[in-house]
Amino acid sequence: MPLPHLDRPFDYLVPAELDADAVPGVRVKVRFAGQLVDGWLLDRADDSRHTGRLAYLEKVVSPEPVLAPEIARLARAVADRYAGSLADVLRLAVPPRHARVEKDLRAQAATSDTLGDGAATRADVGAASTTDAPPTHVVAVAAPPPAGVAAPPATTGPTGAAAAPDAPAPTDTPAGPAVDPRGWRDYPAGPALLGALVDGRAPRAVWSALAGEDWAARYADAVAATVTGGRGAVVVVADARDLDRLDAALTAVLGPDRHVCLSAALGPARRYRAFLTARRGTAPVVIGTRAAMFAPVDRLGLVAIWDDGDDLHAEPRAPYPHARDVLLTRAQLAGAAALVGGYTRTAEAQLLVETGWAREVVADRATLRARTPSIAPTGDDPQLARDPGAATARLPSLAWTTARDTLRADAPVLVQVPRRGYLPSISCADCRTPARCPHCAGPLALPSAEGIPACRWCGRVAAAYACPECGGRRLRAAVTGARRTAEELGRAFPGVPVRTSGREEVLASVPGGAGLVIATPGAEPLAEGGYGAVLLLDSWALLTRADLRAGEETLRRWLSAAALARPASAGGRVVVVADGALAPVQALLRWDPAWFAARELAERRELGFPPATKMASVTGPAVAVADLLAEARLPDGAEVLGPVPADGDRERMLVRVPRARAAALAEALHTAAGVRSARKAADPVRLQVDPLSLF
Repeated sequence: MPLPHLDRPFDYLVPAELDADAVPGVRVKVRFAGQLVDGWLLDRADDSRHTGRLAYLEKVVSPEPVLAPEIARLARAVADRYAGSLADVLRLAVPPRHARVEKDLRAQAATSDTLGDGAATRADVGAASTTDAPPTHVVAVAAPPPAGVAAPPATTGPTGAAAAPDAPAPTDTPAGPAVDPRGWRDYPAGPALLGALVDGRAPRAVWSALAGEDWAARYADAVAATVTGGRGAVVVVADARDLDRLDAALTAVLGPDRHVCLSAALGPARRYRAFLTARRGTAPVVIGTRAAMFAPVDRLGLVAIWDDGDDLHAEPRAPYPHARDVLLTRAQLAGAAALVGGYTRTAEAQLLVETGWAREVVADRATLRARTPSIAPTGDDPQLARDPGAATARLPSLAWTTARDTLRADAPVLVQVPRRGYLPSISCADCRTPARCPHCAGPLALPSAEGIPACRWCGRVAAAYACPECGGRRLRAAVTGARRTAEELGRAFPGVPVRTSGREEVLASVPGGAGLVIATPGAEPLAEGGYGAVLLLDSWALLTRADLRAGEETLRRWLSAAALARPASAGGRVVVVADGALAPVQALLRWDPAWFAARELAERRELGFPPATKMASVTGPAVAVADLLAEARLPDGAEVLGPVPADGDRERMLVRVPRARAAALAEALHTAAGVRSARKAADPVRLQVDPLSLF
């Protein structure tokens, strides 16, 4: 049940007429507290510890065993890790049923079986048959947590490329093509990583990709090595563009129909079809966005995630798991290999390396220098070029000359702007007071050069806006967006094609000739042959955010854009408008994300911030937050920080404990939430373990 105080399994009798269909993993309906509710059949047994009278199972919704035993164990571990309920995790793990899709697949399976091609039937994907000795009851809602399951980062000891104790043995016959290390040869540990996957071992790696790296091809190679070893793989990426790239790379390496794509954007029918295809074992590989982190795969041999620092990997629904942590927990439970990759490195990935849970896969300095573009920092307004066009475009001298020379060389220029829109923030031209909505106090923005100021929160227009401080009616730009930047650069470089890529339209690729591409972070398109120059503007908008991860996120966005530039030997240049003494800028100049991640982790250890410690946030009305914390039996050494204001009239408290007591903290908070739900407390409280934002 989704209520915390009912987060446990319940026993029901199985009627004789439902015995054949009532196999572990199917959806069922049961009577609970006088109501007909949905549930999952988790297990069958011959007896029950329940001493009272047992009710009967009302209905098997579908004979399709969609909940695999491995996913049920994983869901329980994730619920325990994030102080959540099993029902909430299963809601994320298994997509809603689509009856027509089930009917179509069963018909296809029956036809294939009739033709004698060995297609899988329901008996192939279900648990053990129950027809020999019909049991007397079932577990319909939840399962007890597996004993001794710890969070992956807390595991110490050098594991590296060694096989996990319970790693599945490789099959005798390779299930895929021979694997050529190809681009993995640029990394000294790369060929050994692929070799371990082919041999059926369970290496754990944190990979720092080189500039210009075709990361999708490298992931396809790792997946092919796993399939060659007779096992399956799950790969999670942040968005649809990355999924399309990986889909094309895997099709080229494995061939068609050897993998399925799983994404919430597919729609109910297509998503459920892809899920059932994976559940039936038809395809050994599942790739997708965070919806794929719970995808069922037979003989799982590899879990991988690309760009784990992207906030799209964080699930916005309770219990708010992060795809990286779910996959690492899955690798721990299944004895599978793990690959965490990106152009940058998060503090969480660095912790995996420093604790010995994983080994880093990086290039040597000679290869790094050969692949990296020339990178230079420059100042801001004081160094604006004297050229009127440069001043109009707000470009410092170095950025202006770099863009001009690159365009003359018939190469494209990428300009990264942190904010989308035209003028997303404006202020009084006389006294510089930020312009706010008279109705809700939200920030005013200009949609275009001839547009009327409008509120970004409530949408009301402010045609007659007057500054409340000085009465002035003239407005100026406080923050410049991508569309305004494109307009300014178009005037500065007349006759040059200008393209924008952002929220309204995200470009996948652009031609390799002279042209300007204005993109927001994460929307940078690929350029044929690479960009001749990459300009990183308005860095202050990223670096000055009040966020624990501001520096880490800034470096991630910079490296992702800079990686699209050509090598320095081919004329590739990157100009970042920021102070060269700043740590993120230094890491960019040297292309050394590992150094910055180690520095960040050391600082967070000193200050007691995640991931060096475990934190949980408790958000809700002040009385409800105080009530939950009063009920919680927090572990020894727990620190309660706050309160601080949250959105609306709510407040937020933070609870911090050493990593060794993370499980005790999650259990204490979940138990306290159960006490409140049992007495039907009116005010809800939001529990988040490892929240992305602390401020």
